[in-house]
Amino acid sequence: MRIVCSYLYRRRREIVLFLFFAVIFVGAFLLYRLPVGAALYPTLICAVVGLLALVPGFLRARRKHRLLTELAALPAALMERFPEPRTQDDEDYQQIIGALREEERRLKSAMELRYADMIDYYTVWAHQIKTPIASMRLTLQEEDSELSRAVSEDLLRIEQYVEMVLCYLRLDSESTDYVFREQELDTIVRQAVKRLSGQFIRRRIRLCYEPLHAQVLTDEKWLLFVVEQVLTNALKYTMPGGTITVFLEEPLTLCIQDTGIGIAADDLPRIFEKGYTGVNGRADKKASGLGLYLCRRICAALGHTITANSSPDSGTVIRIRLARRELRPE
Repeated sequence: MRIVCSYLYRRRREIVLFLFFAVIFVGAFLLYRLPVGAALYPTLICAVVGLLALVPGFLRARRKHRLLTELAALPAALMERFPEPRTQDDEDYQQIIGALREEERRLKSAMELRYADMIDYYTVWAHQIKTPIASMRLTLQEEDSELSRAVSEDLLRIEQYVEMVLCYLRLDSESTDYVFREQELDTIVRQAVKRLSGQFIRRRIRLCYEPLHAQVLTDEKWLLFVVEQVLTNALKYTMPGGTITVFLEEPLTLCIQDTGIGIAADDLPRIFEKGYTGVNGRADKKASGLGLYLCRRICAALGHTITANSSPDSGTVIRIRLARRELRPE
């Protein structure tokens, strides 16, 4: 019904013009005191013929509307089969659309080249900066003091930031390096715990962890990044003497619980948003708001989900549901 009203509205000038002529025709008969029926009958016939003449135009308009609706649902790159132009306006509009699409392709190509150059630059930078980091770590291993342990902890934080940069760059890359295999979950957790062991010791935080004895179909490197980020957050917001517990819930859900300062109720729904730091992050002054955002993005790519439960002064529980994907191990 809507398309009928729309079509009649577009033809309103012709309809109004016909009614105007009909009124003139009938008015002339009345002025000359001629039988009005002699005017109404041909007017009615003309009206019926005019309505029948509108039907083919309506059918063409409906087909055109349906085709344009289908085209509107497609990406711009696939908009090829436009309706055949029947008027000069149609042809002009299609030429404008073609010119705009060509300009869009040109701009997109230029932006892709600039983005590729930026990715290459930061990727090279991230790999190059690993060399002085490794050299500094070797130097620090030769000395065991409070200062060297503090510097080693800061160096680990730098390594994590570099890995975060690489992760951020790769997430939107057209090519990914995901390798899905059946992985032993304990192997991944132990790697993360071993790397952060210095922080556990230095901050005097107790780790409660029993072997999980679980297999998961995932990418080891990317899931390790997620687990390490979650453990790093737990260490950051847990006071000395606190406890971090790693355990497994059904169905196949890795849980990391801390006894830290917790998360405010207003912040909890937004902690996985890009750049959101919340009350704790603003107080810390060093939070980037990217760690948990990257964790959520990675989990989505791996077919997992990540959620959080917390309240102020009662700690936080991060749950990573390691749902199995319908994929074959490589």
